Amino acid sequence: MADTDTYDVIVIGAGPAGENAADYAIRGSARRAVLIEGQLVGGECSYWACMPSKALLGAGAALEAATGLPGSRTRVVDDQPEPGRLLAWRDSITHKRDDSSQVDWARGAGIDVVRGVGKLVGEREVEVDGRRLHATEAVVLATGSDASIPPIPGLVDAAPWTSRDATNLVEIPARIAVLGGGVVACEAATWLAELGSVVTMVVRGHSLLPSMEPFVGERVSSGLRERGVDIRFGTTFGSVARPEVDDTGYGRVHGGPAVVELADHAGNVTDRLEVDEILVAAGRRPRTVGVGLDALGIDPKAELDVDDHLNVAGHDWLYAVGDVNGRAPLTHMGKYQARVAGDVIAARAEGRSLDGERYLATADHAAVPQVVFTEPQVGSVGLTERGARDAGIDVVTSELDIEVAGSALARENYRGHAVLVIDRARNVLVGATFVGPDIAELVHSATVAVVGEVPVERLWHAVPSYPTISEIWLRLLENLRGKQS
Repeated sequence: MADTDTYDVIVIGAGPAGENAADYAIRGSARRAVLIEGQLVGGECSYWACMPSKALLGAGAALEAATGLPGSRTRVVDDQPEPGRLLAWRDSITHKRDDSSQVDWARGAGIDVVRGVGKLVGEREVEVDGRRLHATEAVVLATGSDASIPPIPGLVDAAPWTSRDATNLVEIPARIAVLGGGVVACEAATWLAELGSVVTMVVRGHSLLPSMEPFVGERVSSGLRERGVDIRFGTTFGSVARPEVDDTGYGRVHGGPAVVELADHAGNVTDRLEVDEILVAAGRRPRTVGVGLDALGIDPKAELDVDDHLNVAGHDWLYAVGDVNGRAPLTHMGKYQARVAGDVIAARAEGRSLDGERYLATADHAAVPQVVFTEPQVGSVGLTERGARDAGIDVVTSELDIEVAGSALARENYRGHAVLVIDRARNVLVGATFVGPDIAELVHSATVAVVGEVPVERLWHAVPSYPTISEIWLRLLENLRGKQS
């Protein structure tokens, strides 16, 4: 326990965004910061999201690569991941949900850690389980988000899995229904199918990953179906019945079989499924209720209004970073916002000017990168063609299958696709999407081009190494010639 109840900076929520905000706000100074956390220091990403998800997907991707070239097939004894060793690997990545190393890091950085639920109770005032803390400079809200469970009859009572159960699975359900078609649903369906579950995806819309380019959903759907996943588009849960429910803990089957009635958009029952478990992957909601926003006159159920300094409107001492502000709910974007907020807090504390791009979070308006670790992988940054046109930008696109020397050497039957979206008036890249095996590392080059507003003529001089998959950049630029007049 700290020896004072006054700090320069108080951060509510010790996930990646909170940790970065505290660190940047005090680094190299005599200022003092405290992280308040009611669960695990390190947050959702470290224990229940990005890290365990990619750990569970890694073995399947490695096996896919190992069997993708002539001469490698005979080395593979089994074409499925080995569950026991894979789950042990996942546990090593998450430290079995032991956050002691994260706490040690914080304390080593000069940041105190207070366990408990933090709640705003006034200007620069935070209460933690009856203890009052005061901030002289700033309070940062970094409380993250929670999985949403739709109000479907019987669903909550059935104690379905959320993403936390899926990433921390201990028992592999023989049959599972996955509600949703976004990133969590697609990644979870991938590893569950690879581990032997019979997976049925129930998707209200008519494509997977609908916020991305249309070909993304088509390619990911094909990849999942090749793994035996049954995808039901235009369908939702009408009702759920599970007579035997048991609170068995994270990642264990929560009782007996469940019967799921599937329905169309009109509510008509179209089918019934009996499954051993249900995974709800139907989005997330910012964790704003119960953190004391109402004490400041802010509606906790409304979207938080933050500016590009990450200040909450009307409160120049209060910042909100990461999922809680809803701007770009991705771990790396939360950390980015936190770095900006931390720099702003430090500059204000030291009386420095806030002039300069380092004090403005702008990337999450139109330059958000993302990778989906399905098979095939998906990588994107910036605007889709439709998103750009909806924003009033006159665009030209270059779209090709990924067929270059590097891709031919990566897999015998490599299948990939890519598109660049160009602002015709400015002749700069505003969006890029890649789908295919091993394309995750292509995204950052596109991100640099989008953020840097690099003219297309200049991109010609960014020569891709041979033979790599990044040669697709050259082919896309060649394809763009003649389209820009």
